[in-house]
Amino acid sequence: MVDSLKKPDFEEMRPGVKVPSRETLLTPRFYTTDFDKMAQMDISVNQNELQAILEEFRVDYNRHHFIRDAEFEQSWDHIDGETRQLFVEFLERSCTAEFSGFLLYKELGRRLKEKSPLLAECFNLMSRDEARHAGFLNKAMTDFNLSLDLGFLTKSRSYTFFKPKFIFYATYLSEKIGYWRYITIYRHLESHPEDQIYPIFRFFENWCQDENRHGDFFDAVMRAQPQMLSDWKAKLWTRFFLLSVFATMYLNDIQRKDFYASLGLDAREYDIHVIKKTNETAGRVFPLMLDVDNPEFYQRLDVCVKNNEKLTAISKSNTPKFLQFLQKLPIYISHGWQLLNLYLIKPIDAISAHGQAR
Repeated sequence: MVDSLKKPDFEEMRPGVKVPSRETLLTPRFYTTDFDKMAQMDISVNQNELQAILEEFRVDYNRHHFIRDAEFEQSWDHIDGETRQLFVEFLERSCTAEFSGFLLYKELGRRLKEKSPLLAECFNLMSRDEARHAGFLNKAMTDFNLSLDLGFLTKSRSYTFFKPKFIFYATYLSEKIGYWRYITIYRHLESHPEDQIYPIFRFFENWCQDENRHGDFFDAVMRAQPQMLSDWKAKLWTRFFLLSVFATMYLNDIQRKDFYASLGLDAREYDIHVIKKTNETAGRVFPLMLDVDNPEFYQRLDVCVKNNEKLTAISKSNTPKFLQFLQKLPIYISHGWQLLNLYLIKPIDAISAHGQAR
């Protein structure tokens, strides 16, 4: 069999259980926060909206959605070579991100139960959704003779501490960008069924509505804490989180452009669309939006893509580690310079862009 048709070899902890991908700056992160401070939040100013969102969570629109049907019951050996490797990576990254949300929301639900029962129940019901998503993705991996040991992930991954407001910024953007990623893939494949190489994508329309509802919850919580959005520090930090989320997605997806090509998508065009839509959505709660229509925005991101390619090539070389570091140093400096200049691009005032009724 020619090399291009070989099934990729994945390192396994034990038969059928994949060793988790190495943690890097671009991999999905696990979070923890100041649970006591979060429990002390006063949400009374937006209590009615949060109660309405809780009622939607209780309805559980997708309780019968994540059920594998007959289309899954076949061999997937025809997805092989690099496409198979990229597909497994996509499932693993998605599963890890959803499981990260499950862990955080579950712990928040437990810690907030006594002092803030409304928020606690919302977090518990969101953790239910994230667990379904992670389980569905992990089950999909078994179609490729692999799975993740989620219990091992819980114990082995490092946890990033964020203050509560940073948790809200990050999770809000994660949920909203997840919505736009999933719905964009779904609508493309709905129009081009010939690109539907695997049935999981048929589930994305309902799936992304979970992401959207979760994002609306974080929107409502932040508006119940107006100090998170109104001062000069909020403008600096929301700008930082917008850039971090957009740049991370762009660098990851361009690196895996062949995966998107297998779905009939151009990774760069896909990301530009998702970034624009997420930026517009975030502008309905954040005080500012990034100027993603500025040509400099993607020009500098493309320089970062080239930098990543150079860093990967150096890492794969037989050069001694110390010399590798010296070779990488000017690339790291270039990386930082591009990101700094991206951050300094004048943002757009969200109230002016969307009007006063927000």
